[in-house]
Amino acid sequence: MKEQRITSWLELQEALFSNSWNEPLGRYRSSFVFRGVKDARHDLSASLYRSGAFIRQERDLLRAFRKYARGVPGTAPLSSLWDWLALAQHHGLPTRLLDWTFSPYVALHFITEDPDFYEVDGVVWCVDYRVTNRLLPRPLRQQLHQEGAEVFTAEMLAAEAEDLTSFDRLARHPFVLFFEPPSLDARIVNQFALFSVMNAPGPSLDEFLQHQEKGVRRLVVPAALKWEVRDKLDQANVTERVLFPGLDGLSRWLRRYYGPRPR
Repeated sequence: MKEQRITSWLELQEALFSNSWNEPLGRYRSSFVFRGVKDARHDLSASLYRSGAFIRQERDLLRAFRKYARGVPGTAPLSSLWDWLALAQHHGLPTRLLDWTFSPYVALHFITEDPDFYEVDGVVWCVDYRVTNRLLPRPLRQQLHQEGAEVFTAEMLAAEAEDLTSFDRLARHPFVLFFEPPSLDARIVNQFALFSVMNAPGPSLDEFLQHQEKGVRRLVVPAALKWEVRDKLDQANVTERVLFPGLDGLSRWLRRYYGPRPR
């Protein structure tokens, strides 16, 4: 894993879009996904097993969520466990999923959305899914090849693993894959979102990524640079108003945008 401490906005742009040239396509199409963390000291533990809180309740949580969510007005009918898992993560249930994005600017937004964290360094995790895909078990790699895809959909995962038990048994070694959730609402669409999932409810993803010599970059955004990043994202219209459509997102944006700058 490569770590780089950023010193300027221009250096940040170069680092975020590094290696994005796709020679077979003749286009700048990056194979990296991004996750912004507002405090560089935080790890990549999923909410399910952060501090070991819910590891043993994973299936209980998901079973109860599926049972009761069906009665909530407006809940669309879902077919696979992976659709339900994505919906649960989207609405705050502890799961083994982690949120990622194809957009480096969306990742920067989540580093700088909370002024209370402007005095600490943030970090952007950059992962090349073509590299992590090499460690996938053969059935999953074959499916990507057959579909001509590089990340999964919920339907593709369901074809290989109907439940978490069968998913965990696909390989004895740890692996991570990325999958795109269904377009449940405008928030997922606007955030260019996808999820990571590992084949065991326990290891932290950063522990896994630390052993990857290629395809993983950790860009440390120093506290002193956060205000400049935030102001330029606002000018580029990468804000809560866009990423969280609706009155809640509008209010979050206005509260931050017009709030006083801490000394």
